[in-house]
Amino acid sequence: MNGKKEYFDAVRSGDISAVNSLLDAQPELLNARNDQGQSGVLLAAYTGRKEIRDVLIARGAVLELHEASAAGQFAKVKELVEQDPALAKSFSPDGFPVLALAAVFGHADIAKYLHENGADVNAVSTNATGYTALTGAVASGHTAIVDWLISRGANVNHRYGHGYSPLLTAAADGRLEIVKMLLENGADPRAATNDGKTALQIAQDRGHKQVADYLRGRG
Repeated sequence: MNGKKEYFDAVRSGDISAVNSLLDAQPELLNARNDQGQSGVLLAAYTGRKEIRDVLIARGAVLELHEASAAGQFAKVKELVEQDPALAKSFSPDGFPVLALAAVFGHADIAKYLHENGADVNAVSTNATGYTALTGAVASGHTAIVDWLISRGANVNHRYGHGYSPLLTAAADGRLEIVKMLLENGADPRAATNDGKTALQIAQDRGHKQVADYLRGRG
């Protein structure tokens, strides 16, 4: 499709003027997919281009459940799940559980709705990342969602890329409240990355003094 590469490049770079110009000339780009199966809406969500995401939705982009979950479109999520309840357990074309997409982008209402309709809080991405809803919420710093996921049985010791766990990620990002929450709910403080670094060592290396002091205080 002519213009598809330019369209996705414009979405990724946040060039809203170029996005609008390309869509004016080629409206079919609105629902095009890139080589990873991502639509413009999903790519805009992934790259933090909220203004472009909202423009695409306003232009009438057709949303599948993974896109609606990532974009925070609760009404659309509800409509799609009511039509086909099995979708609550589905994955995006690039391998992420729809619940994890809601969690990583901070859409607690959607995450809870999907779980109520059968989504597994411990579903693991089918791609190389190994992400779960909890790893996404931790990485994005959504403390309330982390708390809710743990209360629903999320695995606090899940291991993924390069041997990381939710605790190691929280320590790396200096997220003290999440570190406390994970440890209070059974996270292993001795877990180490593939290169042998514990949460304490990572916090020290990255200058997160409060996190390092707290971890040290817990022995």
